[in-house]
Amino acid sequence: MRRSKIIATGRHLPERVVTNAELEKFMDTTHQWILDRSGIEERRYAEFGVGPSDLGYEAAVIALERAGMEITDIDLIIFATLSPDNGFPGPGCRLNHRLGAKGIATVDVRNQCTGFVYGMSIADQFIKTGMYDHILVVGGEVHSTGLEFADRGREVTVLFGDGAGAAILGPSDDDSRGLLSTHLHADGKGFKELWVEFPASRRMPREIHQALDEGRQWPRMNGTKVFRNAVVRLPEVINEALEANGYTVADIDHLVPHQANMRINQFVAHKMGIPNEKIWHNIQRFGNTTAATIPICLDEMIEEDKFKEGDVVVIAAFGAGYTWGSVLIRW
Repeated sequence: MRRSKIIATGRHLPERVVTNAELEKFMDTTHQWILDRSGIEERRYAEFGVGPSDLGYEAAVIALERAGMEITDIDLIIFATLSPDNGFPGPGCRLNHRLGAKGIATVDVRNQCTGFVYGMSIADQFIKTGMYDHILVVGGEVHSTGLEFADRGREVTVLFGDGAGAAILGPSDDDSRGLLSTHLHADGKGFKELWVEFPASRRMPREIHQALDEGRQWPRMNGTKVFRNAVVRLPEVINEALEANGYTVADIDHLVPHQANMRINQFVAHKMGIPNEKIWHNIQRFGNTTAATIPICLDEMIEEDKFKEGDVVVIAAFGAGYTWGSVLIRW
């Protein structure tokens, strides 16, 4: 069977570091309150005028350089984000233009925190079928311009940061290695538990003064329900990937979870009996960068030479929608 593998990765984080102490100036919170509930100590914010496609461009250039490839070697660009530069078109076309990728197809994925997992799954299928050989998958977010810096928005605002990560996938020359399987799920009953209501195309006009006055253009989250669903769905989808390939939890060498909340990941690891040293965490430094968290994690791990040939790597994410998914890789 033709399989896909990760050829190279790249990441880009804005220079501006925003600490928990800085957020104390805008809302009733403290460093310890944020740390205790999320594990976050700081995050990065982009400069005004910078969009996710700009951050994604920087990450993509690094990935291409590391792969020793030109943009003309890429057959498809997949861009995952919940914070597109504009309402439309999606950031994939902006990135296409900046990279000089004229004529190369682009796909925009809007699966929020699970977006990069969905993007990897799409890329994997195209490569498996032989339709495409090399696919650039990017996750990029600029949250900082869409957060409410006030007490009302505290629960969401303290969690999110800006950043981008990229991975180039291509065919594996060993059918026992690479992406062994991907697993995707969704349950729309939870779509209002983490969402932004306005602007809304189901309304005319799409924004109204009353909604703006009520703050309905800012993200809202039912943190308790999101947490409860995440700690159920993540173990399920991790086990699904393991069982599909004849592995057990004991076979996992590395778990690379989406960085939504340190407490979620710790709860899942404890529930499944996965030692902490097998899990990668960077939420303490970058916050939740939604579709960008997993490629940023992968890039850091590759840079620090964490993966060895033959390692079993599980990637898993849960996010708004609800959506969740996993990827099992034999490195």
